[in-house]
Amino acid sequence: MKNIKIKASLFAILMAFALSCDKEFLNTKPLDKISSAATWGDGALAEAFIFNVYSFLGYGGFEEQALAAYTDEAMFTHAGRNINTFTEGTESPNNLAWESDTYKWSTMYLAIRQANVAIENLPKATFSDATLKEKLLGEAYFLRAYYYQQLLRFYGGVPLISKAYGLDEDYTAPRNTYDECVKFIVSDLDNAIKKLDGKTLTPGRTSKLAAMALKARVLLYAASDLHDGPTVKAKSSILASYANLDLIAYPSGDRAARWNAAKAAAKAVLDAGVGYKMNLTAPVSAEEGKNNYISIAMGGQSAVGDAAAASELIFQRTHTALYTEEDNWPLGGIHYGINNGPNGYHNWAGNTPIQNLVDDYEMMDGTKFSWSNPKHKAAPYDDRDPRFYATVLYDGASWKPRPSDVAGLDPANQIQTGYYDDGKGGKINGIDTRESTVENWNGSRTHYYTRKFIDPNPALADNQSSAQVIPWPFIRYTEMALSYAEACIETGDEAEALKWINRIRFRAGMPAVADKGTALRDRLRNERRVELVYEEHRYHDARRWMIPAETVGRGIKSINVDAKLKAGAKAPAIYKYDRTLYDYTYTVEDNTSNETRKWTDKMYYRALSRDEVKRNPKLVQNPGHTQ
Repeated sequence: MKNIKIKASLFAILMAFALSCDKEFLNTKPLDKISSAATWGDGALAEAFIFNVYSFLGYGGFEEQALAAYTDEAMFTHAGRNINTFTEGTESPNNLAWESDTYKWSTMYLAIRQANVAIENLPKATFSDATLKEKLLGEAYFLRAYYYQQLLRFYGGVPLISKAYGLDEDYTAPRNTYDECVKFIVSDLDNAIKKLDGKTLTPGRTSKLAAMALKARVLLYAASDLHDGPTVKAKSSILASYANLDLIAYPSGDRAARWNAAKAAAKAVLDAGVGYKMNLTAPVSAEEGKNNYISIAMGGQSAVGDAAAASELIFQRTHTALYTEEDNWPLGGIHYGINNGPNGYHNWAGNTPIQNLVDDYEMMDGTKFSWSNPKHKAAPYDDRDPRFYATVLYDGASWKPRPSDVAGLDPANQIQTGYYDDGKGGKINGIDTRESTVENWNGSRTHYYTRKFIDPNPALADNQSSAQVIPWPFIRYTEMALSYAEACIETGDEAEALKWINRIRFRAGMPAVADKGTALRDRLRNERRVELVYEEHRYHDARRWMIPAETVGRGIKSINVDAKLKAGAKAPAIYKYDRTLYDYTYTVEDNTSNETRKWTDKMYYRALSRDEVKRNPKLVQNPGHTQ
C-alpha cells in the first residue's frame, strides 16, 4: 500500500509541474458551468443536478476504512489512520479522529445545501415533464432527509437549514432539538413518499419504499434507549449531566407511542416489499443457508449466487467496472476485495473480523458458542451458524484460486492464518499471516479476513485489474424485519417478533427459537449483529441500546492457530489444512498491537471541530466534549 501511495503522490507532483508549463488551460471556457435558468429549464439538466446530490453518498460503506473498525466487528490493520484516536477515547474538538465524508458535518451540509437548491427550484422549473419534475423533487426530499439522518445519528440534534443561503446572509444557527430533527426528517420523507408514489424504480436511486424504510429507521432510533431522557439519565452520568439534554433525547413524553410509531412504520415496509426468501416455514440446509447469505451480500450482481437476491435491496449504491474516479487512490467501491482480502492474494487486509464477532455466531443447534466447552475449543469453526462461513475467512477456509506467483505455495486454495509444524523443529508461517513471504505488511492482525461483500467469483482476482460491482446496501428488507421484530418486543407482541426472527433464521438454515422476555431481546440483538454485520448498523445499534461498554469496551480479541504434527506423521511437501496429519490448537489473545480500546460515554456522539464552532458560535458541543 505504501508503494502505491508514493507513486500516486509522484504522479500528482508531475501533473502539477506539467500544467504549470502550459498557461493556455487557464484561458479555456468553464464548460462545466451552467446557468440556473438553464438547469431548471431543462429536464435532463435538472436530473443531472439531482445526480450531483446523490454523489455525496460516496461509496456507501465500501470505503477503504470502514465504520466497522469503530465497533466490535473489525480491526483496521494499517496504523497511522487516526482510527485509534476515537477507539481509545481521546477524540476532542482540537483532535478529531478519522471521519468518513458519508457523515462528516461539513460534507453533509454541502449535500443538504444542494438538496435545498433543488427543493426551492423544482416547483418553479419550466421544463414540461411534470412526472419527472415530481420524481426529482421526491428524490431531493429523500436525500435531504437521508443526510440529516446521518448527522442526527452521529451528532444528535443539528441546525435545521431548509433554504440555500445567499451572499451576505447570517449563516449562524443554533442546533435544533432531537425531537425537532426527527419531525423535520419524517416530514421530508412523507413528502418523498407522496411524490415518488407510482414512479419507476431505478437501482441506485430512491423510491417510495426507500423513503418508507428510512422513516421506519428514524422512528426506531427515536424510540430507543439513547433518545429517552429518563433512560439516559439512569444509564449515563456524562449524558445525564448534559445541559442540553433535549439535543440528544426526548426529556419526557410517551415512549410507548414512539415504539408503536416505529412498529407501524416498519410493518408498512414489510407489507409493501418482498425481501428474499422471507416466507419459509422451516430451516433450509446449512449449505443452502450459507448460499442464501452469500447471494444477499452479492446483491444479485455476482456470477456466483442467486440473482433473485437483489429483491432484498431497498436502497443501494450501485457500482460499475468501467474506469471511473473510483480507480484513483484511495480505492473504494469496486475495489472492496483488494482493500479487505487476504495478503496471500496480494490484497490489503484492511478491515479484519475480530474474535469478539466470531464468538457471537451461534452453533448450528442454536446454542451459544463457548470456549469453556472442550468440543467447541477443539474445533471452533465446526457446526456454526451458516452465516459465519459466508462472512468470515478463517484458517482452513476454502477460497479462490491463488494468484499465479502464489499458487505453488497453496494449490488447495485454503486460507492460511496459522503456524504449522514443518516436521524439522520449525514452523511454516501461513501464507496469509503477517509473517508470510507474500506482502507480510498487509497481513491480518486478528488472523481472520472478511468474506462478506467480496465477490467469490473465481474469475475476479480482487485486484485493480478486476473490479467487482457488488452494490452497497444502504437499506435492505431484513433490516426492516429486524426493526419490526424489535418494536414488537418493546410493545409486548413477542409472538409476532418471533415469527419474523424465525423467518430470518430459517433462510440462514438456523433453527426456530422460542425465547421470551429479556432472552428474546438478547436473541434479537444478536440476530441483528450477525445478519447486518459490516453494514454500518453495529456502531449505531450499540449506542442506541446503550451497551457500547459491553461491545467496543471489551477491547480486541484475536486468534492464534498452531498446528502440530501428530505422532508418527510426516510433514507434506506443501502444507494443507489436514486434521488427519495435524493437531490444531486455538488460543484467544488480547490484541493491542494496533490499538488499545477504551470506552467513555463522551463517545456516544462525535465531537464538533473547534473551527466549526468558531464559524458558528451558536453551536454547542456534544456531551463530554469541551467547547
